[in-house]
Amino acid sequence: MAEPRYKAVVDRLAAEIRSGALPAGARLPTHRDLATREGFALVTATRVYAELRSMGLISGETGRGTFVKETALAPGQGVDLDAVAADMVDLSFNYPSLPGQAELLRGALRQLAGAGDLEALLRYQPHGGRPADRAAIARHLRQRGLEVEGDRVLVVDGAQHGLAVTLMALLEPGDVVAVDALTYPGFRLVAGMQRLELAPVPAAGAGPDLDALEALCRRRRVKAIYTMPTLNNPLGWVMAATRRRELAALARRHDLLIVEDGAYAYLADDPPPPLAMLAPERTVYVSGFSKSVAAGLRVGFAVAPSGRVHALERAIRATTWNTPGVMTAITTGWLEDGTVARLEAHKREDARRRQRLVAERLGPMKRIGHPSSYFVWLPLGEAVRADQVAMALQRERVSVSTAEPFATTPQAPHAIRLALGSVDLTRLGTALDRVRSAIEARSF
Repeated sequence: MAEPRYKAVVDRLAAEIRSGALPAGARLPTHRDLATREGFALVTATRVYAELRSMGLISGETGRGTFVKETALAPGQGVDLDAVAADMVDLSFNYPSLPGQAELLRGALRQLAGAGDLEALLRYQPHGGRPADRAAIARHLRQRGLEVEGDRVLVVDGAQHGLAVTLMALLEPGDVVAVDALTYPGFRLVAGMQRLELAPVPAAGAGPDLDALEALCRRRRVKAIYTMPTLNNPLGWVMAATRRRELAALARRHDLLIVEDGAYAYLADDPPPPLAMLAPERTVYVSGFSKSVAAGLRVGFAVAPSGRVHALERAIRATTWNTPGVMTAITTGWLEDGTVARLEAHKREDARRRQRLVAERLGPMKRIGHPSSYFVWLPLGEAVRADQVAMALQRERVSVSTAEPFATTPQAPHAIRLALGSVDLTRLGTALDRVRSAIEARSF
């Protein structure tokens, strides 16, 4: 069977883009002009661009046209650790660490070696965690304004695993989940694996537009909403108490499951109560200790409504059986002796110091963020393309993220997201200077 003629046009344009004959940033003909030039119907020209877009070669921008993307960027646009070379300054991924944390681990291992129940840690644990560990996490959560009993806490292998088991246990393939138009890429990944449909909700100040969410729920059968009300990633907002109450009421009206991500909540001073306090009967609160303590611990937790705990335990059993006992014992020991609280306080101050450095080095450049967060969002000007800025910085040995991994809308905005927590302050300052230069060089 002969290949459709439009496929030859797709192949030709793809080859021209990959060879550089059509350089990054080049504007392509309109759909109508392409159809006229190639003797196609308009719908066929649209199909050509759709295939090139699915190949990651072009992007369509409302009101501006269709452009060639920068194809030399590393996979994942900077949110994939494997894509960050050893000599890169990594501003794409946060794994904040403080001096002396390795010594804390050595001390914890020595203490654990002398514990009387060491042998018990080598055996299988209960799927949701040992009761003492669950109770320790429940006590810790009171510092975040979440009053909960230990029997509603489940120990998981990091917050990402908590999100995965929540979606696996409580939603079905094809279910519609409302999400922020810009949201955490790890949630997009696990939702895709579960074959969930993500429905974007635009932002309205510090939080999602609840009128838009209400309209979405009336139009579609939305089953859940995923949200980060305290230190949203990537925009850094902290949702006000009033809006949280309105969101909880909306979720009750439409019988929505709320998946609340608190991964960065420890960085906010005195935030409003979590949604899990306002709507405990329908909220799963997920977080962990990767950001507040250390990424290598891989210990997290999910707080579920009483009637949903057993379903999450089944999902934990199906995916990992239980969290490793040794890692959990170290973590809960640090919870009980105040180490976690001290690390969180030090990291809040560290994040504030880094945000002050951002203000100093980026000057009047527009930015969105929180004064004690480990990331900042840089919207770019009308004429500045994010992929070209990211590629220029990659040549300068600085890795950053564009908006693409965070966007749940068909069109990603032109913006750069900087993760501030993975390099020392001296290297961070130098990298920020390079970021400013790369953006300013393309702003005129």
